[in-house]
Amino acid sequence: MAGELPEHFKCPISLEIMSDPVILSSGHTFDRSSIQRWLDSGHRTCPITKLPLPDHPILIPNHALRSLISNFTPLSPTPIPNPTPSHSQPQTLISTLTSQASSSSSKLDSLQQLTRLANRDSLFRRRLTDSGIVPPLLSCVDSDDHDHDSLRDKALSLLLNLSLDDHNKVGLVAEGVVSRLVAIISGTAAGTPSPDCRAIAATTLTSLAVVEVNKATIGAYPHAIESLVSLVRDGKGREKKEAATALYALCSFPDNRRRAVECGAVPVLLRSVDCGLERAVEVLGVLAKCKEGREQMERFHGCVQILSRVLRNGSSRGVQYALLALNSLCCGSEVASTDAIREGLLETCLAFLEDDNEKVRRNASALLQNLRGNNRIS
Repeated sequence: MAGELPEHFKCPISLEIMSDPVILSSGHTFDRSSIQRWLDSGHRTCPITKLPLPDHPILIPNHALRSLISNFTPLSPTPIPNPTPSHSQPQTLISTLTSQASSSSSKLDSLQQLTRLANRDSLFRRRLTDSGIVPPLLSCVDSDDHDHDSLRDKALSLLLNLSLDDHNKVGLVAEGVVSRLVAIISGTAAGTPSPDCRAIAATTLTSLAVVEVNKATIGAYPHAIESLVSLVRDGKGREKKEAATALYALCSFPDNRRRAVECGAVPVLLRSVDCGLERAVEVLGVLAKCKEGREQMERFHGCVQILSRVLRNGSSRGVQYALLALNSLCCGSEVASTDAIREGLLETCLAFLEDDNEKVRRNASALLQNLRGNNRIS
């Protein structure tokens, strides 16, 4: 039977069908026992890519692949120790979500019960994912039921909850969660996603992007970054803030900075900062690290003035990132340096040298040296 199964069901090390597939930080999947033996032997490189691994690599369950393999070679269900009324088997509730005979109200009730349990217990979240909850949740997100909005909202909330467990993050991406989240954020999903749904979808992307390999996967997904930029531009309140937060998380990965700039993020973020969205200045601080981001900032009329206003009126974190963006911008631009001096930033930086926040002091000192060097001011 093993010969009839797809090759990707086999562990690259043992060449046997995987019983417990796990994902390494390199993005490749192995059977847990095989990769654990590799690591226990002292290896700290991926067996396939030969790239270095962390000192203590995390093995993330590949739930999607495990489910596919189980259709051919059924695995024993994940044991649930010491069941109690509050930790009953989730399979009954999951069955309600998958049954065509279930009413919208019964599905909604099941989602509420599962969410309540997942909120209280991280171990339950992991057991719930192992029980195959993700496909039914995605069906609720995709549903065109009359009570779609409520089901979608609860399903998205539970997906967000599941994503909080680091062991679930890569598996959720592998099971197709990103495509649904992008559809919600971009407004291309069935019906008209509510502002709350769009905010939750953006927050879930932020949670998934904690894992480095997910940053690359999400950033490369068609329209993912573009949809977040559009939500910062067109959204309201919480939507804008959560979209900016997701951009910040994704743009810590260098390739995503260029993607964000190509999607027009810089002018959108600067206008948002000017309208009071301080979270956007954090993204600008990261985008200013790439050449394309600095070029866009330099071309935006009033960029230095907008960032200067954050220095005068912003929170400590906002000031920190405004200084970071200004320093990157002024480092290669005499025009920006001249604008900064005209805005009185020499005096502002001097005042920040006494700030309680060490990062503010360090960024202010770097900008001060930059401005003095570019303009030969003693």
